[in-house]
Amino acid sequence: MLYYRQGENLFSVTSQTQTLDKPSLKIQQQIEKGVSILRQGGIVAYPTDTVYGLGAGASLPQAVERIYEVKKRPRNMPLPLLLADISQIIEVAEPVPPAAWSLIRSFLPGALTLVLPKAKSVPDNITAGGTTIAIRIPAHPVPRALIKGVGTPVIGTSANLSGRPSPLTADEVYSQLGDKIDLIIDGGRCPGGQESTVVDVTGETPVILREGAISRKELEQVCDNILLREGE
Repeated sequence: MLYYRQGENLFSVTSQTQTLDKPSLKIQQQIEKGVSILRQGGIVAYPTDTVYGLGAGASLPQAVERIYEVKKRPRNMPLPLLLADISQIIEVAEPVPPAAWSLIRSFLPGALTLVLPKAKSVPDNITAGGTTIAIRIPAHPVPRALIKGVGTPVIGTSANLSGRPSPLTADEVYSQLGDKIDLIIDGGRCPGGQESTVVDVTGETPVILREGAISRKELEQVCDNILLREGE
């Protein structure tokens, strides 16, 4: 089912039938619509290899602000970025330490989010005024196609209300965010079903901030000195 905005209303189109006199749309058509919306400053929900994400063009301040408003996300919580490929990392992070490159080579694209020193080009409204940036390269064709189509990194926060469960289907996105967003790309149920693992590589020793789809044991095979943050 595709959810899309027309005027002030968000309508749905099923994959087998026509609804509201609108034809069914294939996934590529949904992606093209999503790219157009993101370029114009809209916000779009999309499937990933972990959970559904909520995106906006990273270089568009008003779109980023809408992400905070729609999710009811505290302004002191930074937003992560999704990238299309490894070459984009140096555009948003500087420097990238050796331990990070080891993890990148082993787990990206995939369900690993890395916290890195941010490059000067990254706007403060994404990092909540901080000096670090969280990045991930999803192993899913939809978000990567959106990023390539827009030409810049895209916000990659989960498509939920802050504090609520992360959605695994388009219907679950709609149940939380409804018509507050411009498009929900329905790619079916997310294959991973679990949030990404988050590792901070800004210090001398990598620290696991959240253990998710990639386990500590898997990470230790690449970085044997990796630590788990107290309380996790």
